[in-house]
Amino acid sequence: MDEATAVPDGPRASRGRNRGGGAGGRDPAGDAGRIEDALTAPLISAVRDLDGYGGLLYLRSHDRRSLVLTMVTGVPRSLLKSWWRVPVGGALPMTEAFRRDETLWLPDERATMIRFPRFTAGLPYSFGSAYQPVRCGGEPVGVLVVLRSAARAPMDAEAADLALRPAEREMERHLTRLAPRPPGPGPGAHEVEYDDEPVSVRLPTPAARPVRVGLFEWDLGDDRCTLDDEALALLGLRRADFRGTLADIEARVSPDDLPELRASRHDALTTGRVRYRHFRVREVSPGGEETRYRPVELWGHLVGGGGPGRLLVGALVDAAGGLTAAEAAERLPDGLFSLDQDGRLTYVNRCCEELLDCGREALLGRYPWEVISWLRDPAYEDRYRAAMLSQEQVSFLVRHPGGHWLSFVLHPDVHGLTGRVYPTGPPPGGEAGREGEPGAVPAAGGPAAAPPPGPVAAARAGALYHVVQMASVLTEAVTVRDVCRAVSEQLLPAFGARELALYTVREGRMFLLWESGYPEGFLTPFEGTTLDTQLPGVHALTTRLPLFFESPEDLSVAYPGIALDRMNAWSFLPLIASGHPVGSCILGWETPRRFSADERSALTALSGLTAQALERARLYDAESAVARGLQEGLLPHRLPSVEGLRTTGRYLPGTQGMAIGGDWYDVIRTGRGVALVIGDVEGHSVGAAAVMGQLRSAVHAFAASERPPQEVITHTNRLLADLESDAFATCCYIELDPRTGRALAVRAGHPPPLLRHPDGRSETLHLAGGVMLGVQPDSVYPVTELVLDPGSVLLLYTDGLVERPGSDIETGIDHVRRCLAETPADSVEHLADQLMRAARTARERPDDVALLLTGYR
Repeated sequence: MDEATAVPDGPRASRGRNRGGGAGGRDPAGDAGRIEDALTAPLISAVRDLDGYGGLLYLRSHDRRSLVLTMVTGVPRSLLKSWWRVPVGGALPMTEAFRRDETLWLPDERATMIRFPRFTAGLPYSFGSAYQPVRCGGEPVGVLVVLRSAARAPMDAEAADLALRPAEREMERHLTRLAPRPPGPGPGAHEVEYDDEPVSVRLPTPAARPVRVGLFEWDLGDDRCTLDDEALALLGLRRADFRGTLADIEARVSPDDLPELRASRHDALTTGRVRYRHFRVREVSPGGEETRYRPVELWGHLVGGGGPGRLLVGALVDAAGGLTAAEAAERLPDGLFSLDQDGRLTYVNRCCEELLDCGREALLGRYPWEVISWLRDPAYEDRYRAAMLSQEQVSFLVRHPGGHWLSFVLHPDVHGLTGRVYPTGPPPGGEAGREGEPGAVPAAGGPAAAPPPGPVAAARAGALYHVVQMASVLTEAVTVRDVCRAVSEQLLPAFGARELALYTVREGRMFLLWESGYPEGFLTPFEGTTLDTQLPGVHALTTRLPLFFESPEDLSVAYPGIALDRMNAWSFLPLIASGHPVGSCILGWETPRRFSADERSALTALSGLTAQALERARLYDAESAVARGLQEGLLPHRLPSVEGLRTTGRYLPGTQGMAIGGDWYDVIRTGRGVALVIGDVEGHSVGAAAVMGQLRSAVHAFAASERPPQEVITHTNRLLADLESDAFATCCYIELDPRTGRALAVRAGHPPPLLRHPDGRSETLHLAGGVMLGVQPDSVYPVTELVLDPGSVLLLYTDGLVERPGSDIETGIDHVRRCLAETPADSVEHLADQLMRAARTARERPDDVALLLTGYR
């Protein structure tokens, strides 16, 4: 299978299959030009340096809304399918490390549970983990994750950070080469992104004893033999002592095994080939006092025509390794088996076949919980997950359908696990245990259990975890679109579905909210379907009962003539919130499917969570629409044109809570010139916007009545206090005479303005100020006189422009002041855009951002 590979630059196919990187995929130095080639070594180094057992690499998606799992090593990627794509804003350790651009160390399961309960709900296993942001050009573009056994020696956060730094720096070096900045002026951002399936990288295996193979030719007519150097070494012969006869070889073989060697001739002459003739070669110590034996196998086939000169060509194989070990395993009284990293059986001994009542050919290459009906409970697959993700021994008891008990012990490493199974007595407490507990047996494994007829859906481990995880994800989804995206990203991988459609009911009709995986145009005929239409999605909603169809025949019998696509199994789930019908959720699977009781219960529970989240999001969207309309009506649509001045304003709502706030700006003509105003009402709600509207109207009225600046602010302060709205506001009011450049400024708890001089120097205007508006009705606000020279630019702004998490406001002001000085001031529009650039591209804005820029000609 062609694994998906990230392509940081150049054209991309829709599924990311383009494997190019840089110019022509390779740089002139010959370094790896593909993501997996370039980053495999540092990923493996990070696992080694932290003494871990697994490593993950996440890179940001094209739309920057998600982190996408790009590379996996040491852990089966199938176990992490729910985490292949995670929202950047999610409460998860990898996304928090990415957002904060800081290393995060979680030494054990307890630390993870305290800080990230949702993550623990999805992966409730004992392991430690470290998260290191991966940068390119100084900006975070992904996260390096290393998983570590909690049983290892304790390590503190500083040591974990130091261990990951070399790998992070090496990744940044490769990514910077692979993903150059886009052409054109300006700094630009590196185009490091990924939107495909993760690539699996195998951790290096421990050094193993190499298998030695020697080649030979044996003339069956005269028993002359030709051996290469390795064959001579396996037989303990020196070339100088070897005369090329069969007798020389027989002298090295154990007398007890000579018949086995001679039987090779008979095999060759009668069948034309020799398969697995096993004999021992004597090895005598240099002093001659000790003899030991090396097992050797002979394989070959006959070449040449008839007659005495026929030639046997073949190989001597050193059997001291794997085959001898397999023979030893076959002699044990316990069952032994081996699973690869993904959980498929790669070896079972004879005793294991007998204990499991299943032949080797039926088992090899398959999941044991798929082949053996009494191991299909999700709890047993979860034991495998626990062993692989904790890298610790796991044991449990199972009751065989025949009534006896079996004990399973799993010994994992990063490449798979070895298991032991043997008969045992019942667990303490009697013949039956509670389902899902270690050492207990699910009810389905009782004596009366029989293999279900027909195909059964593969048990999905941790159905409860998916419910808990979905609940956690939906608590963070705010809008209807957020909810739909979360449901799609969680349900499809969790249950192996390929199609999803979410419908909402409005005015007695069904309308599509979201679809994923359907052929283009397939759902168009169903748009606006009435609630009396004979369709399963409608019936699920009107009857409030989920419908499950395990094959196309089942669906066609229930709904004759219904249009079918390429799916072969479906679930139609009603979305009911607080007794109110919200819509329907439709899931489709590619293969016929038997839905277990647990699966049906989990899907029904998830549909209820989805309905509640959609109803909440619809109310939020409706309120947001009202709020946006209110704010659009309150902010000035156009600033007045004033001779001698160039003015422009900008506003961005915060990203937390409702996308509306209390920041405002205005330009007001007065009898003495023009008033430049900016203010900020605390809060992000319709109430804050309403108070902002009242204050803006009050300031406008007081200024237009030609009151001096001090009185405008004093009267506005008293008005806000009289409103008893429990709201406070800051404000900066500057009245400027465009003819002379003289100005009078009043500041009420607001950040100080910035002034750019004609020569490009910028300074902070430390105006005398008073308390915030609405705090003290009788507050006095001093006035400061200013003089602007022609070519000056005055910047008024709210605190959202200069506040940054983890930094003080003075640092933010100084950063904006430098930007004001370094950006050309030929156009106030361009200058305003540059000043807002950092806020506009920020993933999170805790506060609203507003600015008013005035150029004095």
